[in-house]
Amino acid sequence: MSDNSTTQCLLLPDIFHKPAVLQFDQRQGSSDGGALLLKAADRRYGLIAGMADCLRDERQAGKVDHSLRELVAQRVFSIACGYPDANDAGRLAADPIHKMLLDRDPGAGRDLASQPTLSRFENAIGAKELIVWARRWRPA
Repeated sequence: MSDNSTTQCLLLPDIFHKPAVLQFDQRQGSSDGGALLLKAADRRYGLIAGMADCLRDERQAGKVDHSLRELVAQRVFSIACGYPDANDAGRLAADPIHKMLLDRDPGAGRDLASQPTLSRFENAIGAKELIVWARRWRPA
């Protein structure tokens, strides 16, 4: 590793309680590292959990590989990273940062949901869920 590195001793003290040190020396990496800040913000504000709580899971339990919360998180984080189309899910399913965003091991953790799974999820959300979301998250 070269010594051409920049170290930030403290990054966003309101979110992180320990210093963050970043290294870009991994062969299998991701350009979406900033999304970890989004995850920290979500942990604080609970937006994804709140959105997932508005949904009813009517899928057959024995056939479910990804929870509704995971599907919401995967879509929210991918859209926030500049991937608004679910077609990107095929490439992002094994992305180490996107796996970390869903609390999976970036190397050995199982992959995220596929594009067909995300498309079915998005198409299953109807007007009732959108109204519940709008009422819950509208400004006071």
